[in-house]
Amino acid sequence: MADKNTSKNLALVADIGGTNARFALMEPSGHDIVSPLILPCADFPSLADAAKAYLKKMAPETKPRVAAFDVAGPVIGDVAKLTNHPWRIEVPAVRRELGLDRLEIINDFAALAYAVPRLTEDDRATLRAGSPDAKGPIALIGPGTGLGVATVIPNGKGGWTRLASEGGHVTATAADDRDDAILAYLRKHFDHVSAERVLSGQGLTNLHAAISALEGKSTDAVTPEHISEQYKAGDPIAQETLARFFAMLGTVSGNLALTVGAQGGVAIAGGIVPRYLKEIAASDFEKRFLGKGRLKTYLDPIPVWVVTHPLPAFIGLAGLLGEMVESKTPALAD
Repeated sequence: MADKNTSKNLALVADIGGTNARFALMEPSGHDIVSPLILPCADFPSLADAAKAYLKKMAPETKPRVAAFDVAGPVIGDVAKLTNHPWRIEVPAVRRELGLDRLEIINDFAALAYAVPRLTEDDRATLRAGSPDAKGPIALIGPGTGLGVATVIPNGKGGWTRLASEGGHVTATAADDRDDAILAYLRKHFDHVSAERVLSGQGLTNLHAAISALEGKSTDAVTPEHISEQYKAGDPIAQETLARFFAMLGTVSGNLALTVGAQGGVAIAGGIVPRYLKEIAASDFEKRFLGKGRLKTYLDPIPVWVVTHPLPAFIGLAGLLGEMVESKTPALAD
């Protein structure tokens, strides 16, 4: 990451979550992250106030003309609402407060979709090798607070089209008897057992509760952090929880690859999997990914990698701004 404001063309980028707002400066289409800073959302009454505090502290001589932010929540028209924080973000008002010519705000998973084609080999870890088709779609799946799903499709003109979806809420399916038993347990507690119910931070706790119940153990609520600690300590319930998580992720990832024809590859993002690269590689992920009967030969050439860049959303936001420059969008192409 760069640490000096060396270009007058720097844009302001921000990754806004329910707890923290991460700010930096980047050139459109760039890869170097300049002057990153994390600010607690709770310390500021609004996003604009947080952004002004960042610029005052980290870049007092820089006056960005354009900015791109991603938010952990829905973006509808010119309004964004964080799912886990009270900020209500109105794009025109924030643009005026920050003195910007242009401000783009997109969903956080959309930012990851912009990032995927721009990641280098250093930004990802290969989970399974393959022979990707450069003209084929790339599927993106991200277990984190929730389960994000998107598709990145070559447009035939050297660029990319992104297809957002709510694929994380498809119905969870079983691939063996243990899955059947786990999902049967969860159906007693949820109206709909979606993929997100098992493949997310909360999904880890749901799996842990189900496996504990099936083993006749206490089903007291635990956090993902607690499960991780128990896993490292050799606890069998925690170890099965992680193993089942990776296996089910393989099933869902294979389903997604078939659904969107992901001959360009499958990218796994989110905050969980990068912490367990050795564990997922040793798990049944690949077996489940390929376990589609006659379609195994279709899936076999598809590579799967894990996004390991610490701030991939920034790469996506810079890519979004770069595409605007290339398309000569006003205020960016001058």
